[in-house]
Amino acid sequence: MKKGKEIFHEGKIIEITPEFTAVEIISSSACSQCHAKGLCGFSEEESKVVMVPTSPYTERKVGDTVTLALKQTMGLKAVWISYVIPLIILMILVLSLSPVIDNELWTGLAAIAGVALYYLAVWLLRDRLSNEFVFYIKD
Repeated sequence: MKKGKEIFHEGKIIEITPEFTAVEIISSSACSQCHAKGLCGFSEEESKVVMVPTSPYTERKVGDTVTLALKQTMGLKAVWISYVIPLIILMILVLSLSPVIDNELWTGLAAIAGVALYYLAVWLLRDRLSNEFVFYIKD
């Protein structure tokens, strides 16, 4: 759900510590609202837990329903990091290695290895990235 310059998600508090509040978000696909989802088998509901810094000035308790917010620019940045940049790397490697390597299998494997190295670098920088992508509870 989007409103203005923020992205909102409804969630339920499942744990509160002095540092972090754990909020459970139920992500559901578009067909999960369908009346035939029990018969179809394609509906997806996934539970995600988001850690939000605990505000000492609010009176919240476990079980409260809250609205989480994230700046829209952070959502777009996440899309670039996780989808667009790897696609660009893949395309550059495939197009630049095709004339050099005659075997398409090795070209494809080299391109996939390049994307895997990118994701390894993202994984190694996960602590730094997690400091940038911070959800907060909207009052």
